[in-house]
Amino acid sequence: MNPELTDDELLRYSRQILLPQIDIAGQLKLKGARVLIVGLGGLGSPAALYLAAAGVGELHLADFDTVDLSNLQRQVIHDQAQLGVGKVDSALKRLAALNPQISLVAHRTALDEDTLVATVAAVDVVLDCSDNFATRTAVNAACVVAGKPLVSGAAIRLQGQLAVFDTRRSDSPCYHCLFGHGDDSELTCSEAGVVGPLVGMIGCLQALETLKLLAGFGEPMIGRLLLVDALDSRFRELRIRRDPACSVCGARP
Repeated sequence: MNPELTDDELLRYSRQILLPQIDIAGQLKLKGARVLIVGLGGLGSPAALYLAAAGVGELHLADFDTVDLSNLQRQVIHDQAQLGVGKVDSALKRLAALNPQISLVAHRTALDEDTLVATVAAVDVVLDCSDNFATRTAVNAACVVAGKPLVSGAAIRLQGQLAVFDTRRSDSPCYHCLFGHGDDSELTCSEAGVVGPLVGMIGCLQALETLKLLAGFGEPMIGRLLLVDALDSRFRELRIRRDPACSVCGARP
């Protein structure tokens, strides 16, 4: 990869390069960055689109599902022509058309414990855009082992949440510190429903937090949980602390 920005890249990313918090140095960091997006549904769709548009140099896309008609109400990276196509392949087509200057890496099958750790270790930041607790806990454990920051989002019905976990920092909790063993009987969007703009909002915030981590500007949401109530348009922020006795991250220095 060219370590400098080309004339085309300077023009393409000019509006964010104008920001003193990003500038040329930050854009170069984005160009050299690698990001894993786990799940290309309602959260992963806007996150992938905005990270690709922002010039993140290498996006790893992980999903084993196919595009269904019921997805199109909120999973905006896919369209009618992609029904029945794998979500990774559908996303690859859209992202390549949006920004042919970045690299795209496909992960079309479910990531087991070994492949997940290796895949997480190969990137700089992980976005958990999945829709089930088992995947979230597995992704969190892999991020703790590999020492990689995790940008976690979730949404169901009219409620959304966002948090960043970065166990490279001694004061940062991990996902398990906050949610423990969770509830295996939790509802999914296919059972409880969800409004499209809400997952779009959370996915966009995940992309923003990722850009902050990669380019090194602002204050990422580490140690904070953002709760979004779409019904009444209210936002709450809760402080969350590391659990020293956490069975996933508690043994780290």
